[in-house]
Amino acid sequence: METLALESEDVRSDIYLSLGLKELDKRVVGIPRVLSLISSLLERSVERNEMLLLEAKHVKDVVTVFHGLRAPSLSISKYIDRIFKYSGCSPSCFVVAQIYVDRFLQSTEVKLTSLNVHRLLITSIMLAAKFMDDAFFNNAYYAKVGGVSTSELNKLEMNFLFGIDFRLQVSVETFGKSCVQLEMEAAEALQIERPIQACRIKENWSNKDDSTCASTIAR
Repeated sequence: METLALESEDVRSDIYLSLGLKELDKRVVGIPRVLSLISSLLERSVERNEMLLLEAKHVKDVVTVFHGLRAPSLSISKYIDRIFKYSGCSPSCFVVAQIYVDRFLQSTEVKLTSLNVHRLLITSIMLAAKFMDDAFFNNAYYAKVGGVSTSELNKLEMNFLFGIDFRLQVSVETFGKSCVQLEMEAAEALQIERPIQACRIKENWSNKDDSTCASTIAR
């Protein structure tokens, strides 16, 4: 099942190639671009949710077994890279895992924060590997990769499965839409970043205020 959506003649084939889900040269070794896009998406979501929770003090997040007492020191990006390096999961697993996380958040009142994102990631990626890939490790191995105990990961797995009502099947269409969305959000992030970089360059030229720059960022 590892070839989910990759062998189809869908017009999204170019996007799959761009994301690193499909390689022209199987000898190419490296971290697929899709990992950095998913990392950025999750980081923005966490930042946005934590800001909303901070501003709306009367609104409290739902605490679950996925919540830790404090945020891990390892960033989301490095955590995903670590899982990819040691788990042997196919790049497609990370897209499917992202879909699983979305399903979990939509079916519960949980908000993605720095206290729960790491546990949600290792659990969803493990489930995606079990459901999609021809070869995968046992829970004890994934627990070691994810930095949790085996008993904890077993508990997280069951809670996650019940949270998504055991909906592990991902259609080709859903997979494709998720990939397109990742590309769109990457393009939007780039459009935001370019004006910021331009402003930084102008700041080096002059200490004077630049009203054009300020109005661009404010949009």
